[in-house]
Amino acid sequence: MLAGSAEGLSAQDNSSRAAKNLFPQVSGLTRYVAEFVLKLKYEDIPSEIVALAKKSILDGFGLALAGSASELGTLSGKYVQSLGIVEGKSTIVGSTQRTSPRFAAFANGISIHADDFDDTQLAVGKDRVYGLLTHPTAPILPALFAIAEASGPTSAKEFIAAYLAGVETETKIAEAISPRHYQDGFHSSGTCGSFGSVAACARMRGLTLQQTLNAFGIAAAEAGGLRENFGTMTKPFQPGHAAENGIVAADLAALGWTAAEQILEAPRGFFHAYGGTYDPAAILNKLGNPWTFANPGVSIKPYPSGSLAHPAMNAMMRLIQKNNIKPADVQKVDVGTNHNMPNALIHHQPQSGLQAKFSMEFCMAVLLLERRATLAEFTDDYVKRPEVQEMIGRVNFYVDPVAENTGFDKMTSLITVHLRGGTILKDQADFAKGSPADPMTLEEVAGKFRGCAAFANWPKEKTEKLIEAVSKLEQSSDVRELSALLRSSG
Repeated sequence: MLAGSAEGLSAQDNSSRAAKNLFPQVSGLTRYVAEFVLKLKYEDIPSEIVALAKKSILDGFGLALAGSASELGTLSGKYVQSLGIVEGKSTIVGSTQRTSPRFAAFANGISIHADDFDDTQLAVGKDRVYGLLTHPTAPILPALFAIAEASGPTSAKEFIAAYLAGVETETKIAEAISPRHYQDGFHSSGTCGSFGSVAACARMRGLTLQQTLNAFGIAAAEAGGLRENFGTMTKPFQPGHAAENGIVAADLAALGWTAAEQILEAPRGFFHAYGGTYDPAAILNKLGNPWTFANPGVSIKPYPSGSLAHPAMNAMMRLIQKNNIKPADVQKVDVGTNHNMPNALIHHQPQSGLQAKFSMEFCMAVLLLERRATLAEFTDDYVKRPEVQEMIGRVNFYVDPVAENTGFDKMTSLITVHLRGGTILKDQADFAKGSPADPMTLEEVAGKFRGCAAFANWPKEKTEKLIEAVSKLEQSSDVRELSALLRSSG
């Protein structure tokens, strides 16, 4: 037995050495990220980046309101209430509840992602699936706002700087890790999002460099999320949990809790364990250089569904409006994409509102039936309607070699509508409205915010004051001024 054990250990050691030879050895990577987070100054952030950040912050708060009106918002509120925390200062958006920062971040992160309507990180490399990296704001904004509410007066400039430090950390880690991470089933908004949250929280909590390194190690131990949960309540749970993770990690580190200080780059660390390998060039010396908001950019969603369906939805709407297509006229619709898109849009015969968000077939059907796709259509009752299910059956979603050959850094979608009588209509799109190729203006984001607020039956006066406050956020001396506008009066 002893000899056998020794042989087993020897083989294991050889395997470990082989893995280390294949794995990039970049010492000090976690330290580089932590130093960027702590040293970033608001004055060093370009004004155009601040403007883009404010659009995503406004979008995030609007989605927190809309999500608070969902079943997920109700359930997470009940869960927090069951914990018995009655002395908290942090708002659960859209409600009268206040709780600890940890659980406010958890609930609000879930609400922001509840409708799958939140901003989306774009990819750079052609081997990476466009739009399938992270949702940057959901894990970061709730944690930051919860801490700001509980900590006392917080300059909006410091708030914005912490938010951008978190976004840079989250998105560059997602860009660096091997594409296998996402393709094999990890939900990067839960995994990489935990690092974005802890980066922002470490800065807001005023941690030292040593404490921040420990906080990163703790966050890595908490990071999780699986794509098999797409189309269920647990998909929004994952970025909500990432938001919570950042606060827990930062608070434990502040108390003296220790963790591995090289958690990103170590042979047994995050990049290796969660991705097999990573590209150091995608992160080393790349934080803020360029800013992710500038290049490749962050997309703000025009529809409350998986972003990969949005180019096809834009193309379909063009065909409907240009040709006045009636539902009864449609015999069949063909939608051709690259193979990664059906790998994410996995529900071909959806039976719930959550499944419909990851169904190309539903997204085409709802536009043909309603000429819109709003929060009101992504419900269980609507999806189960006989006419909706019948129209879903007319949509053929397939892998097209033309779309495949354009590369995964685009969302090339080929639409062919076969009308009764033989007429064939075609359109194509690589990107959707809200992407950097066709960005939303601040006023367009404000319009989306108004729709989200109206869905939550939020008072119009508060809605307009929130839009104005976020549009001028950097001028505020205390971000807590937003609290009353995001809290229900009962």
